[in-house]
Amino acid sequence: MDITDRVVVVTGASSGIGEATARLAHARGARVVLAARREERLAALAAELDGALAVTADVTVAADRARIVAAATERLGGVDVLVNNAGRGLHVPLAEVDPDDYAAVLDLNVGAALAMMQAVLPSMRARGGGSIVNISSGTSRRTIPGLGAYAATKSALNMLSAVARAEFADDGIAVSTVLPTYTASEFHEVLQAGADAHRSPPAADTAEHVAEEILRAVGTGVAEIDLPRVG
Repeated sequence: MDITDRVVVVTGASSGIGEATARLAHARGARVVLAARREERLAALAAELDGALAVTADVTVAADRARIVAAATERLGGVDVLVNNAGRGLHVPLAEVDPDDYAAVLDLNVGAALAMMQAVLPSMRARGGGSIVNISSGTSRRTIPGLGAYAATKSALNMLSAVARAEFADDGIAVSTVLPTYTASEFHEVLQAGADAHRSPPAADTAEHVAEEILRAVGTGVAEIDLPRVG
């Protein structure tokens, strides 16, 4: 898909990979819808990206998901691309994982991702197709002590993406999965629980490079992009 003049919804757009993806999509001519919880950060970013639409929203809340799609439809005509980026880490050994923390991360990383796909589906069908890119994690393909609970949520997202790709294909909707490696961003500073400063590699990928790969997935409709480890 050529994203020029397409409506691209990015969740988790207030920082990191989401912000970088929104910036790059805008630079390539897309009409960008920015969705995240931090109103001030979204407003500042929207002010930099001429024509961008900011929607303060928590994607774990049904009414907020509906507002994102409604705003995109009413202001821009619909949704062509969804970048399902909102997510949170949980970096705690399994023996110490609080079930409530796990439930919260599972709800955001898996439940909300599924619900956002469902939310944009009617618009994409009405427009004759679209692209959905789910942002997973390379941890779902590796055995890393301390990251098991988080990786399990991303493994679930991988399966949702694969099945959605098969189920939505007849509607002209390509579902892709991008699995970043360790990426330099605020993600590691706002974990649900735990800390991972000691796990930082000597080098990390950049949010800008991941954004390039996300838009490559949109452009090609490839099933999966598993980014190589760094450091």
